[in-house]
Amino acid sequence: MSRVGKQRSVPETTSEPRTQPPASEAINADMCFAVNEAAPTIDAATDAAHTEPGPTADDSPPSPPATGVAARSPAQLTWVRLRRDRTAVVSGIVLAGLLVIALAAPLIEWAYGVGPQEQFQHSLDRFGMPPGYGGGVSGEHWFGLEPGLGRDIFIRMIYGMRTSLLIAFAAATITSAIGVATGVLAGYVGGWVDVLIGWLIDLALALPFLIFALAVVPTVALRFYGPREAVPSGFQVAVLIAIFAVFGWAGTARLVRGQVVSLREREFVDAARASGAGLGHILFRELLPNLWAPILVSFSLAVPAYITAEAALSFLGIGILEPIPDLGLTWAG
Repeated sequence: MSRVGKQRSVPETTSEPRTQPPASEAINADMCFAVNEAAPTIDAATDAAHTEPGPTADDSPPSPPATGVAARSPAQLTWVRLRRDRTAVVSGIVLAGLLVIALAAPLIEWAYGVGPQEQFQHSLDRFGMPPGYGGGVSGEHWFGLEPGLGRDIFIRMIYGMRTSLLIAFAAATITSAIGVATGVLAGYVGGWVDVLIGWLIDLALALPFLIFALAVVPTVALRFYGPREAVPSGFQVAVLIAIFAVFGWAGTARLVRGQVVSLREREFVDAARASGAGLGHILFRELLPNLWAPILVSFSLAVPAYITAEAALSFLGIGILEPIPDLGLTWAG
C-alpha cells in the first residue's frame, strides 16, 4: 500500500448556514417585550390616578356671566315705541309747551302788564273797532284788541287756553277711566254683561252730540239757576265735563273690549286663573298693563277733540259764558 493510500481520508466538513426565525415570530416577541416593560408604567399611572385627588368645584374656572335679554313690561315697550315715533314726540313737546303756557298764565300777565278783563275802549274808533288793518296790533297789544269792549286778545287767549286745557284734560281722564273699566269688564266677563255694556255703547255712539248738548246744557243751568241769575264758572265747567263724559267713554270702551277679548285666552291669564287670582287681580293686574298702547292713543285723540268741542259750544253761547276767558268766546268776539 502506498503512502498515499495509507493516509486516512478525512471527511470534508462544510459549514451550513444558520437558519433565522420567521419575521412574524420576531415581531410577536418584540411586542411581548414592549408590553412587559410598559405594564409597570401603566400600573403606576393607575395607582397615581387613584391616589391623587380630583379637581374640586373651587378649582374649576369661573363660568362667564349670563348675557340673557331682560324682559320688558308692556308699559316699557309702549314707552320705547313712543320715543321712536317722531310725530308723537313733536306733538308731545308742543302739547307740553301749551300746558306750561296755560299754567303760567298769571306770570305771563304780570310780565305782559295787561289783565284779561282790562278794557281799552279809548283805543277804539267811534264804531267800536280797533284802528288799523291789523285789528289794533301794536307793541302794547301783540294780537290786537277785541271789537266793542277793547280787551287785549293775547292775554285772553292765554287764559282761554288755560280754561280749554283744564276742561279737555279733565274730560279725557274721566272718559278714559270709565271706558277702560267698562271695556275690560265687558271683554273678560262676557255673557249678559257684555251684551248690556255693548247696548249702552251703541246708544251713546248713536246719540248726536251737538243736538244733545244744545238741549241739555241750557236746561241744566235753568234747573239750578234762574234766567237772571249768574251761573258760577265752576258749574259751567262741571256741566261741560259731564256732557263730554256721557258721550266720550263709548269709543274707548269699545276699543278696550276688543283688545281684552283677544287677550283673555292667553297663557298668562290662564296661569293667573289657575293660581286662584280674583277677578279684580286679573282685570287690573294682568290685562290692564297690556292695554296701555290703545289707551294712550285714545287719550291723545280725545284731548284735542274736547278742546275743539268746548270752543265750539262756547262760540255758540252754551258753553263757558262771560266774563270767563275762553277760546270760543275770543273767536266769537
